[in-house]
Amino acid sequence: MNQRPTREQVEFLRRQYPAGTRVTLHSMDDPQAPPPGTKGTVSYVDDMGQIGVKWDTGSSLSLIPGEDSFSKEPALEKTKHKRSRDLER
Repeated sequence: MNQRPTREQVEFLRRQYPAGTRVTLHSMDDPQAPPPGTKGTVSYVDDMGQIGVKWDTGSSLSLIPGEDSFSKEPALEKTKHKRSRDLER
C-alpha cells in the first residue's frame, strides 16, 4: 500500500490474515527478506496494514500488501478424533 490505508482496509486485512495464518513468500524487495518459498506465521496486522510474520527461518519481517508478493496457505482441516469404542470395531 503506497498510502496510509483506511481503517476499513486495515480491518479487512485483519480478518483475512488473523494471527496464526500461514503464508508463503514469493518475493520481497528487501535485503533482509527470507528467500522465495519461505513459509511463516502471521503474528499481527498493524495500523499501517503491514502484516507481521514470524518466518520459519527464525526471522521476523513484515509483509506490505501491494508491494510484496505472498500467498495465504489453505487452512488445515481439524482432524476428528475417533472415540476408543469406534476403534474397537
